[in-house]
Amino acid sequence: MKRKLKNILVTGGAGFIGSNFIHYLFKKNSFKGKVINADKLTYAGNLENLKETDAQFRGKRYFFEKVDISDFDTINKVFQKYDIDTVVNFAAESHVDRSIFGPKDFIQSNIMGTFSLLEAARACWGKNKKEEFLFHHVSTDEVYGSAEEGKYFLENTAYQPNSPYSASKASSDHLVRAYNKTYELPVTISNCSNNYGPYQFPEKLIPLVILNILEEKPLPVYGDGKNIRDWLYVEDHCRAIWAILNNGKAGETYNIGGENEWENIKLVNLLCEEIAQLQGKDKDGYKRLITFVKDRPGHDRRYSINCDKIKQGLGWVKEFNFKEGLDKTIKWYVKNQEWVDRVKSGEYKKWLEKNYKMQ
Repeated sequence: MKRKLKNILVTGGAGFIGSNFIHYLFKKNSFKGKVINADKLTYAGNLENLKETDAQFRGKRYFFEKVDISDFDTINKVFQKYDIDTVVNFAAESHVDRSIFGPKDFIQSNIMGTFSLLEAARACWGKNKKEEFLFHHVSTDEVYGSAEEGKYFLENTAYQPNSPYSASKASSDHLVRAYNKTYELPVTISNCSNNYGPYQFPEKLIPLVILNILEEKPLPVYGDGKNIRDWLYVEDHCRAIWAILNNGKAGETYNIGGENEWENIKLVNLLCEEIAQLQGKDKDGYKRLITFVKDRPGHDRRYSINCDKIKQGLGWVKEFNFKEGLDKTIKWYVKNQEWVDRVKSGEYKKWLEKNYKMQ
């Protein structure tokens, strides 16, 4: 039975996947409700990602609240103010390297933040036990640890996180599941493979390599470069979440994968070739920028998702093949150099103060 979605709270909606999801919602002619974007606006949160949506729908169907989800009193007021019936929790610290050098922020945001959000959701839902209420928690395939060759992550694969980031996400997954089992809060969880696409902060592999190629800077590759990741275009991820919100079964977990595994070194070489072709330059010149660096601690060797459950149960299939998605991503970063420069320089904060009256 398809849910009637009215007031969707998107936490972390100014981030990479969150902002893409909000764009997706406003592209859906079938969705006529309101979107409330709650974001703390850390370094990776950027309201400029949503300036067109903001200009067209602010105060009508789109609302922004600057909120730290770990602040229960504030996030609880947001639930009450907008009569939230659907939560999509993207809010998280998500960069593995940063978690290694500073795990505290990950514990605070990913665990305590999810706890606070669950409590606010439970209070809102508990008032009248809304039949249409759903708390959807967005997680990662990294909670499963490293997949052996020839094996895949299933929804019932045992958790084995190997970094502070993945451990914090695993903990938040368990909290969400426990709130369903203990309090009967209607929840769903999705564990997704690596996303790529527009608006991704340039610390992640694909945008980092694209921008370093364009600037002819070294292209850092950990270890021997043979770590394997499964890549999914961000809009396909958004479509999967939309399918879960509408028809996913409460209490269930859904894996979302690109079925598109690449060794890191082969992906970096591919990016060199694609950008060289786009610019009419020598690919070998870019490949000479590849620099192998010391491997990071606890580096998982391979991620590999089996996503048969969401395909067979909810009818989701990805629409973008890797070459098409990569081409769109490269061209977006080439075209949006001013966005990149502002994000990297801190100019975004000045833009924010000038263009958006903070609440």
